[in-house]
Amino acid sequence: MIVIKEITSKKEMKQFVKFPFSLYKNNKYWVPPIIKDELATFDKTQNPVFKQADATFLLAYKNNKIVGRLIAIINRYEVELQNIKKMRFGWFDVIDDIEVSKALLNRVKEIGVQNNLKYIEGPIGFNNLDKTGVLTDGFDHIGTMITWYNHPYYKEHLEQLGFIKEKEYLEHKFKYDHQSFSRYKRFSALIKEKYQLTSMNFTSSKQIMPYVDEMFELFSKTYSKLSTYVPISDEQIEYFKNKYISFINPEYIKFIKDKDDKLIAFAIVMPSFSEALQKANGKLFPFGIFHLLKARKSSKNVTFYLIGVEPEYQNKGVTAIIFDEFMQVFQQKGIEYCIRTPELEENEAIQKIWKVFNPIVHKRRRTYRLDL
Repeated sequence: MIVIKEITSKKEMKQFVKFPFSLYKNNKYWVPPIIKDELATFDKTQNPVFKQADATFLLAYKNNKIVGRLIAIINRYEVELQNIKKMRFGWFDVIDDIEVSKALLNRVKEIGVQNNLKYIEGPIGFNNLDKTGVLTDGFDHIGTMITWYNHPYYKEHLEQLGFIKEKEYLEHKFKYDHQSFSRYKRFSALIKEKYQLTSMNFTSSKQIMPYVDEMFELFSKTYSKLSTYVPISDEQIEYFKNKYISFINPEYIKFIKDKDDKLIAFAIVMPSFSEALQKANGKLFPFGIFHLLKARKSSKNVTFYLIGVEPEYQNKGVTAIIFDEFMQVFQQKGIEYCIRTPELEENEAIQKIWKVFNPIVHKRRRTYRLDL
């Protein structure tokens, strides 16, 4: 018999976070989170996202053993202000037993019906900065710290339970090629001169902080047209700023300003922490922190996390400036591969930006929908 339990205690929350460690034990492609950070993300007294979202944490038990987990999420801004009557679910992990998936997702259905919502979509997080989608292809590629990894049977479970594809995401990678990047040097100079633009480079996180709020304003302008967009509160921006900005190499953050000192473009690249996180195995101490610091300094792979361009500049070649700036850093650090975060299949504009690098799709993922 499968029992679904709503959890609230610190002990149960730790079990929730640690369940995937047993589910993916010895899997060389799964990238574990830092347990302490994951617990902080789920702490309603620490993470301001809970002022905008309701979350129900569920564990599934079979023979008194944990066999699945899931968070049922209602983003109130999305439901009440955008009038999108969506029931979300995320952090979905289960053993290969469809009855476990069925029991967890039936509880999500119940919550959705109780709140007069029209459909379920998942796996997705609380907002656009969270992880998204079930991996459907590319199981033999190492994951990243900003995506979920899962076993192939997740897709089968969802489809057998009547869920249908809602959104398709592509993940690309390409080998860093100095020649491909160097072609942007001349264009960069021309575009800077034509539009009176200047690039900003940083050597410390302290230099970046004054511009982060403006960066998120530009983020909203850039991504608000996407069907998945949900606004991020000022408190969430502050939380993100304190938690992540200081951990990103300052030289991997690039800003472009116009003649009036207005931010018109930004890009954030992160060194790959995947192998370091695998070595840390969920713990910062005693040795995990050293693996992460080493990766931060000398990882040969990078992930393009976010790129944003003011709408009026989106067809004016501003990305040439960004690529030229990164070329100088990548060449110095001996970067080998560039990896892109999941991008909506329908987002042709972003795909055109990368076309010159001949990227390959190495992973696919999707969210699933069920009408209530």
